[in-house]
Amino acid sequence: MSCTSCAKGADGKPAGCKSNGYCSTSGCNKLDVFDWLAGVPLPSGQSPFDAVEVRFKNTRKGFYRNANALQLMPGDLVTVDASPGFDVGMVSLSGELVRAQMQRKSTNTDTFELRKVLRKSTQEDVDRWHAARKLEDETMFAARKVCQEARLDMKVTDVEYQGDGTKATFYYTAEQRIDFRDLLRKLADRFKVRIDMKQIGARQEAGRIGGIGSCGRELCCSTWLTDFRSVTTSAARYQQLALNPQKLAGQCGKLKCCLNYELDMYIEAIKSYPSQNAKLRTRQGTGVHMKTDIFEEKMWYLFKRPGEPSVMAGFPIETVREILAKNKAGEEPEVDLHMADEPESEEVKAVDIGSVGGEEDLTRFDSKIKSGKKRGRGGKGRDRRGGEGAKPNAQAAPRPAGEQKPGQPRDQRPRGDRPPGEPRPEGERRSRDGRDRRRGGRDRGPRPDGPPRPNDRPADAGPKPPDA
Repeated sequence: MSCTSCAKGADGKPAGCKSNGYCSTSGCNKLDVFDWLAGVPLPSGQSPFDAVEVRFKNTRKGFYRNANALQLMPGDLVTVDASPGFDVGMVSLSGELVRAQMQRKSTNTDTFELRKVLRKSTQEDVDRWHAARKLEDETMFAARKVCQEARLDMKVTDVEYQGDGTKATFYYTAEQRIDFRDLLRKLADRFKVRIDMKQIGARQEAGRIGGIGSCGRELCCSTWLTDFRSVTTSAARYQQLALNPQKLAGQCGKLKCCLNYELDMYIEAIKSYPSQNAKLRTRQGTGVHMKTDIFEEKMWYLFKRPGEPSVMAGFPIETVREILAKNKAGEEPEVDLHMADEPESEEVKAVDIGSVGGEEDLTRFDSKIKSGKKRGRGGKGRDRRGGEGAKPNAQAAPRPAGEQKPGQPRDQRPRGDRPPGEPRPEGERRSRDGRDRRRGGRDRGPRPDGPPRPNDRPADAGPKPPDA
């Protein structure tokens, strides 16, 4: 109960949350019971039931006898007998509904065998209880370290201190039976309290710790589910769910308890449908049952004929019954295998969703670049992607023979004007646009005037001699 850490109000109830101890988070509503008999007067001459239901940490509950006839209401903190010592808990149920709860849990309704409610908790009892509760997390981590050093295949999931701080209950999970006699001795010597070990299952562990399920709500086992019914994979098969362990398993690692919630409805609906083992014999082939949709009341069959592709067709339940009745009479009716693919009669109007920020256009990033002109090989104003300066859908006109290309020197004729087989003149180099390209394809241009460099050769020196 997280409300134990809240400050106490004038009426003795927790004042931290505005719900006075009945908040919907952190375990205040764990295994909560609605008292639908509250406010209903008892018959004349009948005394109220002298037992109350007390809830302790997380999901632990117990029935105690109100021997002193105290006026107890749900939410009151009471001090109960723990033999030896005492414990502090919160009253979760009182009145005649406690009798019904005891009968439901197969508990003897004879209250003389129950432990007693000593008194309403005093401030001294509550302070001592809070001091013990603050030691639980530290004790749990220390116990896990001791188990690790002892190499025991077990996991300590929770620790609960008694209200007077003289006893600690360790809840653990284990796959096999554990011999923890040495562990009890070590824990008792370290924490100086009486030790009680209780083994719980994976579902009980999830119920005690709590959490948020995949549905977005608190776990059922920690809020209202009091008994754990067995859940098998047949529940998923009846509901035609994919047998995916990641989706069917809860936080405890077992199958989700909610698989049983709608199972009875599915079983009842499937019983009223035709048998799934029956085959449909038609002129288009024999159909084998594949799945059943109880919401649309359709059964889907797979039709396969030699030399033709398989066809999946869905028929209403009445149509399937008619086909099976004709098959029983020896007839093979003709059916439309594509009847499930026909569009619905009512036209579905497209919903026009207005743009809030003006960014509904998915092709807004595909627009042309308008940041300016880019330099290309042919000069300024040429866009490689066909931007500014480029005419769309324009075909280049053929250039007449002998016409000078743009950017080509006048003293150099085009490459295409040289007859085939004619040797290339001396000093002429290959170039796309006629410019002299030497190192790295750069156009150096004419050499500036100035004194000759050491490696330069005179113009009239003749050809360079070959290397020796």
